[in-house]
Amino acid sequence: MAKEVHSVSDEGMSTTSSCRDFELTIDATGEESIDTLETLLADYAACYVPALRVGGRQRTPDLGGEATTGDVTVEADVDEETADAIVARANELCKVHDALKSSLHAEMTLRTA
Repeated sequence: MAKEVHSVSDEGMSTTSSCRDFELTIDATGEESIDTLETLLADYAACYVPALRVGGRQRTPDLGGEATTGDVTVEADVDEETADAIVARANELCKVHDALKSSLHAEMTLRTA
C-alpha cells in the first residue's frame, strides 16, 4: 500500500506535511512547533508500542497498558526468554524501526518480574 505525503515550506524553517485529511507542522528549530528529531522520536514510540502489544499477544502474556519513556521500557510479568521474543517480534513489526539504519535503533527492554 503506497503512502502519499505532501510537504510544503513557504518560508523559514517550518514545514507543513499532509497525509490524507491530517496535517502536521514541523519546525526544524523547534521554536514554533515540534522539531524534526522530536517528530522522529514520537513516530518511533507511536509505532513501537503497538508492535510490543502485538508481539506480546503473539507470545501469550497480556502486557496491559504500556507507558513509553525515552528508552521505550515496558514492565511486564513475563520470563526473560519471552520478553526477548516479544522485543524481537516488535522489532520486526515496527516500520519506523525498519526504516532507521541500525546505528539509530533504540535499545528496547522488557523488565521481567
